[in-house]
Amino acid sequence: MDIKNLMTFIHVAELSSFTKAAEKLGFSQSTVSFQIKQLENELQSQLFERINHTVVLTEKGREVLKYAHEISKLTQELKENMQDGQAAEGHIRLAMADSLCDSLLSEKFGEFREQYPKITLKIIAAGTEEMFRLLNHNEADVILTLDNHIYNTEYVIAKEEKVGIHFVAGSDYVKNCPKIRTMPVAELVKHPFILTEKGMSYRRLMDEKLAEKSLEVCPVLEIGSTDLICKLVAQGNGISFLPDYVTEKEVNAGHMVYLQIDDFKIDVWKQLLYHRDKWVSPQMDSVIKYCIQREFTCDRKNENSLS
Repeated sequence: MDIKNLMTFIHVAELSSFTKAAEKLGFSQSTVSFQIKQLENELQSQLFERINHTVVLTEKGREVLKYAHEISKLTQELKENMQDGQAAEGHIRLAMADSLCDSLLSEKFGEFREQYPKITLKIIAAGTEEMFRLLNHNEADVILTLDNHIYNTEYVIAKEEKVGIHFVAGSDYVKNCPKIRTMPVAELVKHPFILTEKGMSYRRLMDEKLAEKSLEVCPVLEIGSTDLICKLVAQGNGISFLPDYVTEKEVNAGHMVYLQIDDFKIDVWKQLLYHRDKWVSPQMDSVIKYCIQREFTCDRKNENSLS
């Protein structure tokens, strides 16, 4: 069996396109089609359904993809072992919620670069729906969501955890309006809000929950930078709705206060996922491990206890 045909098969499966696979591999489309046909003849199985210019794996194709990934992984390991322990190298595309960028890239990113100097990383800030579109079209290798819990057998959950989230206000704002700490959400929405962009992860969840109560927030400012939102809220410019990992520093410093709004609860999950048909290369595995260490509480605690 020609390994090149298996590699071509993996590319077609991940890109769901003969044309895109040919472009990525630097082959003609006829060469890609010929290699897939050779593989299908050798295995005596149809690997793809071709309907209206779309390419979808058959059940046999999914089985073969698992073996192809294993063969590709073993081939890569063999090459690495013959290279005297050289570091993993390659380009990884990570799509994530904008508010997670600061925590991912602060402090330890320099150490990651020192350990893996040949890995390049592209961060794509996107909403959850766009993240999954990118993942399904192989335009992102891994995604880091901050949203409802995702249940879908198409994706592998590398790590997940529930995230605390609160309405927050500046300490001076609360002193001037002490009732705001526990007021009903119908009264709270009358105050000025500073929020992330509409439709983005936890902002969308908040809007949907308010809509269930026939309520709506009309923010005085919408901006993607959660760091700037924290500063503005701490200065008394309004209220926001943010994950605890974003606000805990200001809260611990006494500049900001969590509001206990009993009639408004939503669950937010942080999940690191990749498509089940995606081969986890050494460079992708390294980025996944880095994300887990930086973004998930239990792994940060374990890391700190060892240092």
